[in-house]
Amino acid sequence: MSTTAARRTNVPDYTTAYYFLEGLSEIGIEYLFCNFGTDHAPIINEMAHRKQRGEAMPSVVRCPHENTAAHMAAGYAFVTGRGQGVLVHVDVGTANTANAMHNLYRSRLPVLLMAGKAPYTVNDELVGSRDTYVHFIQEPFDQASLVRPYLKWEWTLPSGVVVKEALRRAHSIMQSEPRGPVYLMMQRETLTQRWASDEIRSYSEDQFAATGGGGADPKLVAALADKLMTAENPILITGYAGRHDHASKAIDALARFAGIAVYEANMTNNISHDSPCFVGFSPDKAVPNADVGILADVDVPWFPSDVKTKDKSFWAHIDIDTLKPGSPMWTFPGNLRMQGDSGRILEQVLDELKAKATPRFKAAAAGRLTAIKALRDERAARAAKLAADKGKPGAINPHYLMAELGKVLDDDAIIFNEGVTNAGAVLLQIPRSRPNTTMRSGGGGLGWSGGLALGAKLAAPDRMMVQISGDGGFYFGNPSSVFAVSQQYKLPIFSIVMDNTGWNAVKQSTLRVFPEGEAKTASEFESELAPKVAFTKVGEAFGAYGEEISDPADAPAAIARCLKEVRGGRSALLHARVTKM
Repeated sequence: MSTTAARRTNVPDYTTAYYFLEGLSEIGIEYLFCNFGTDHAPIINEMAHRKQRGEAMPSVVRCPHENTAAHMAAGYAFVTGRGQGVLVHVDVGTANTANAMHNLYRSRLPVLLMAGKAPYTVNDELVGSRDTYVHFIQEPFDQASLVRPYLKWEWTLPSGVVVKEALRRAHSIMQSEPRGPVYLMMQRETLTQRWASDEIRSYSEDQFAATGGGGADPKLVAALADKLMTAENPILITGYAGRHDHASKAIDALARFAGIAVYEANMTNNISHDSPCFVGFSPDKAVPNADVGILADVDVPWFPSDVKTKDKSFWAHIDIDTLKPGSPMWTFPGNLRMQGDSGRILEQVLDELKAKATPRFKAAAAGRLTAIKALRDERAARAAKLAADKGKPGAINPHYLMAELGKVLDDDAIIFNEGVTNAGAVLLQIPRSRPNTTMRSGGGGLGWSGGLALGAKLAAPDRMMVQISGDGGFYFGNPSSVFAVSQQYKLPIFSIVMDNTGWNAVKQSTLRVFPEGEAKTASEFESELAPKVAFTKVGEAFGAYGEEISDPADAPAAIARCLKEVRGGRSALLHARVTKM
């Protein structure tokens, strides 16, 4: 320790930063995904100190860009359910995580975001005072405002004496349902304070645990069961119930017993698609005819501008987040709302329904199951027809490409579907039998799929992680940072870029608002991107295997070669030139 630091020491033991690292281990943080800066000097010093002493602390994953760091934490939480730490540099690092915090918040994934703040002393009064240019220009009036819309909790650590209490509080909130991001800020002077060990209290998970979702009021359960008893056209729409295996099973069991068609609208976490009642991803045709509907863990069941509900239809909303308080406006029907664990509540409904079921009800349910099978057959035939068209050289049909991929992926593989306007091809052509094996971001921030795939690979190294994005989304994902982390930490993933040379979502949005407008007449949609990019070079710069295809005939063999490389421990990037936007 320097003589300057010793001169200011008034307590003999360790710094706040030392107890901070110890506290992270106590709350179960296994990994810190880091992009370091000048504010982290006390933490970096104590990391070395704890290593020398052989003391526990989270493993560090250094990420060249904060977008990668935050989305890696998301991927790890997606697989394990356990939020991890993300450590970034003051306001600028925080700003670089805002896109990810939006995505994590909307996807209900826990993360402990942490950043320093500019030192508050300027004349060397305390250890850690300002000593470089950036300390004077990286102090906004409200640093947390950069990510506040996407937080469940925020705080600036006022003193090291409460560092472990603050960490336990942050952990309890981020892990409580609905889960999401929390944010802790710390200044250098606070991190260098010294405290005796008996002054720093630990807080056990037993006494300060996170809260989960429970069951529902039996009266409300009975009311829904009564409605289902007399329903003629019941439907169930979900979006993220598949994040819990028991919820997927509960949906299947209830749907089979009551003859309910199940839709997965604007999916975030998939349920099992093997259920005989699962009929697809768009409930638009079914909603106007439904007399009883169940919304189960879903954010956007349909677009009200396109779909209207039946007069006097009855809707039950079962969700860990029924009122969506994070959205200023959210207006979907709910004659009754039951907030809690959707799987547990649906099990309650099924138990109630079984107790009340009559022969007439069972016969009606059986008849609906026959109709549902016809819908499933129709959907399968449509998928096969779309995949049969391979496209042409320079314009591979995305449906064909995804169907070929689906033939060789096992049930354990996890797909991170950032295909945007081609996301439907991924969903239709690669049905998943296991829940939570296809993920789409609940948020609208592009550039998430690579980081999530890396974090998921870290959590489940024996499973295949497949990142699928368009060329537009690939740019947003800071791919050089993604492949650098993949190489450094030996986390091989399979990345597919479906390159249609532009932002098709921008073009389609313009056409929806102005179907016969000037933009269509002139064919000018401000959506074209560079047409001759060699995306494979990005991966190759970091040791990844790269392959570009433009002929549909090359797709099966190229996919096989890429998968072989990934299984051998090397990331692979397949650049596929698909149908132009």
